Amino acid sequence: MSAVWWWVRHGPTHEKAFVGHRDVPADLSDSAAIARLAAYLPADALLVSSDLSRSITTADAISMGRPRLPHSPALREFDFGVWDGMTFDAVSARDPALSRAYWETPGDITPPHGESWNTASARIAPFVDALNMAHPGRHIIAVAHFGVILTQIARATGQTPVEAIGQKIDTLSVSRVIYGAKALADPINHIP
Repeated sequence: MSAVWWWVRHGPTHEKAFVGHRDVPADLSDSAAIARLAAYLPADALLVSSDLSRSITTADAISMGRPRLPHSPALREFDFGVWDGMTFDAVSARDPALSRAYWETPGDITPPHGESWNTASARIAPFVDALNMAHPGRHIIAVAHFGVILTQIARATGQTPVEAIGQKIDTLSVSRVIYGAKALADPINHIP
């Protein structure tokens, strides 16, 4: 039996630097966008989020009485290591070849003291699989992060990391993935 996941990217942070495991708040002041998002999502879905505050508060804002599952560190954004908090220009100046390889050939490339695409995927997939086993046939809303959502789109579509990384995942958007015998992902990043 399949499970349908509604992957929601947390609210905007307005950061101009890498934000991975660093805990920064989301701006949830656009109450109309939050209301549209909450109304768009299935009312009977379970709700889970990353354990970072930008995801927790976004999940709180769209909960509307939906059953909450515990926040999970498995759904955290990629760990960018020493790059977390640095601008793209600063990262490029500090690690020119490594930073270019990280985006152009993601997979095993790792930022200093961070994690690679493959390491993050290996952290996220077992959590998703465990919830699918525990809640077969359910709709699950997961409030998470750009990289997390991309790993699941890649998994569902069979895309390589370099193909998936080109997807646009806006804040407060929804990407639906159906897990089952064959996983499927909606090709469109939808903003209600």
